[in-house]
Amino acid sequence: MAEIGTDIEKAASLLEKGELVAIPTETVYGLAGNALNTSAVVKIFEAKNRPQFDPLIVHVKGISNAEEYAEEITEQARALATQFWPGPLTLLLKKKNMIPDLVTSGLDTVGLRCPNHSLTQQLLNRLSFPLAAPSANPFGYVSPTTALHVNDQLGDKIQYILDGGPCKVGIESTIIGFEENGPIVFRFGGLSLEQIQSIVGKVKAQTHSTSNPKAPGQLKSHYAPGKKVILGNIETLLQQYPLKSSGILSFQKKYNSPFQIILSPSGNIEEAAQNLFSALRSFDKMPVNAILAELVPDTGLGKAINDRLRRAAAE
Repeated sequence: MAEIGTDIEKAASLLEKGELVAIPTETVYGLAGNALNTSAVVKIFEAKNRPQFDPLIVHVKGISNAEEYAEEITEQARALATQFWPGPLTLLLKKKNMIPDLVTSGLDTVGLRCPNHSLTQQLLNRLSFPLAAPSANPFGYVSPTTALHVNDQLGDKIQYILDGGPCKVGIESTIIGFEENGPIVFRFGGLSLEQIQSIVGKVKAQTHSTSNPKAPGQLKSHYAPGKKVILGNIETLLQQYPLKSSGILSFQKKYNSPFQIILSPSGNIEEAAQNLFSALRSFDKMPVNAILAELVPDTGLGKAINDRLRRAAAE
């Protein structure tokens, strides 16, 4: 298993040698490597068993650092970065040639993000290169929100996990790109649509792609636990599936089940987002055949939660 600790120098030394390190962010833990080192990027794809047509997000120190890797930061992109960086926002921008094509899966755009976590900020400021860092889990599985989650899944493939405690947001960043017709959300995430629209006005959404994604996290089937997820009205589903062998994932309501997880008893969407991936992961350790789940209110971070639930349930 990997060593878990808070040693910035150790993490930096490994990354400078082209090795991988798991890093904490406010969204989920990332599997980080030198984004400018193709050999390190190959290791990321190999460790995750991730298809190379699925591009990676590159983590930077801030707007001025992003300017080193993007051909242009448009007026709308700059306005969003000024308001929400560091934070759960990834900007899809035209890349400079120094970003390897492997990072972007051959696309001419790169996803750039400034994470809002003190340890990872310290690490980025210690390094002379940005970090490519998709979620630190096997491809397609539930994203990790603690260092132990990472160790359970990838501990035999990396040497070090930088432990920053539980992730405060709990779902991945929102990804937004910019085309002639205006901003487009390519993935719902930890920054709500309402927050984005308060800065740039109305945006379109293009959040699914079957096999040729323009941004990370667009594949239809993703974020799935080991147990089958069945999405619908829980009371209706319980008429079809036996209570004694079914897990129940509800937003707020309590059911008479020994295998239930409530995302937020108080009905708080942010709390539900923070608990989502940990809850899905917990069902894998329960003696259940399936997870009966319901959508949450489709406002704020609810859009991102529902997006992840739909993909977890996709065949």
